[in-house]
Amino acid sequence: MKATIITIGDEILIGQIVDSNSAWMGSALNKIGISVFEIISIGDDRDHILSAFAKAEQQSDLVLVTGGLGPTKDDITKTTICEYFDDHLVHNQEVLQHIREMFAKYVKDAIVPANELQAMVPSKATILKNAYGTAPGMWLERNNTIFVSMPGVPFEMKSLMGDEVLPLLSKTAGLPYIYHRTILTAGQGESTIALRVEAWEDALPPHIKLAYLPSLGSVRLRLSSTGSHRDQVINAVDDQVVALYELIEDIIIGESNEDSMAQQVSALFKKSGLTLAVAESCTGGQIAQQLTEHSGASQFFMGASVTYATRSKIDLLDVDPAVIDTHTVVSEQVAIAMAVGARKKFHSDIAVSTTGNAGPSKGDSDAEVGTVFIGISTEDESFAIKFMMGNHRERVIQKTVNKAFELLQKEILKLQAK
Repeated sequence: MKATIITIGDEILIGQIVDSNSAWMGSALNKIGISVFEIISIGDDRDHILSAFAKAEQQSDLVLVTGGLGPTKDDITKTTICEYFDDHLVHNQEVLQHIREMFAKYVKDAIVPANELQAMVPSKATILKNAYGTAPGMWLERNNTIFVSMPGVPFEMKSLMGDEVLPLLSKTAGLPYIYHRTILTAGQGESTIALRVEAWEDALPPHIKLAYLPSLGSVRLRLSSTGSHRDQVINAVDDQVVALYELIEDIIIGESNEDSMAQQVSALFKKSGLTLAVAESCTGGQIAQQLTEHSGASQFFMGASVTYATRSKIDLLDVDPAVIDTHTVVSEQVAIAMAVGARKKFHSDIAVSTTGNAGPSKGDSDAEVGTVFIGISTEDESFAIKFMMGNHRERVIQKTVNKAFELLQKEILKLQAK
């Protein structure tokens, strides 16, 4: 089964919001054996929507549509769907009751006619309950192509997909089994890795595909295969992963099909029972933010200090002013002092610190733009490593965050080995 994803909204085209829905839907569809053929974003325009629907119907078995289902006049998806399916809107009492219950429970403002109009739905549509919003999902079929229209609000769309759409699609006969294993590496670029695994890659069976997915400071190697026999697909990929480990085990830091480096590190902390504190300067709190983005961080994360200014490093982390005067804030000595201060302040087993010059100006240090020191402190040892992260501010910050997670992962494994 092939799918087309259509996101509707002028706000996407002018860059006011980022289309995160398509990536999430693509991943969700892949897990149940549906391949995404095309993803397109279009504006709130009748002609554009109609032409996109027609094209998608010709090339796909499934069309997922998000956006344009709100209560205002610029939301024209429903009326355009009716035109495309030669249909008309009808009043749905169950949807109206749901809207009234949502307003009574969560909204202070009185319900207005525009909100109640969301209970008007195409007569040919199967209605899908939106547990977190007032606009229902709608399932229609034409010429053996399934159309599903959902709100553009991400958490509403995800709920509809998980509760309604994916279970219905999973019942479709003949869906293939798709299997991925994603190897997480750090420390070498994709071209170097490609050279190391060249002979192995050239010998891969035709039904197994290798993709290089580089990001700042790490490269994911994803092996994928599709087939009708689940065990055969899994065994074939797993055998190749064993061979890959033999070639590059020194740079492999884990496996994950979806998890970020922060999630990988979080899982290690939870499993090990160790605790963490963070002291950030040049990364501005991004390490702490990524660690606490997902539930369960309270099991290991003791706290963080964003000591961006020089004075805050002294006041909050007890960094000796003489050390700063002697070595400057961007130095190995200060990174170590920050990590030690954070570990003691938050009573953690491990602490990580960052101090550097992300640019574009030099700030409180004369260090070259891109110079970063990452400190690690445990009860047994404290050290810091210098890195040159380039000259682009955003890249410097994100590369530093990723490298900090890499160092934390190695430190956890080192402590566990004792």
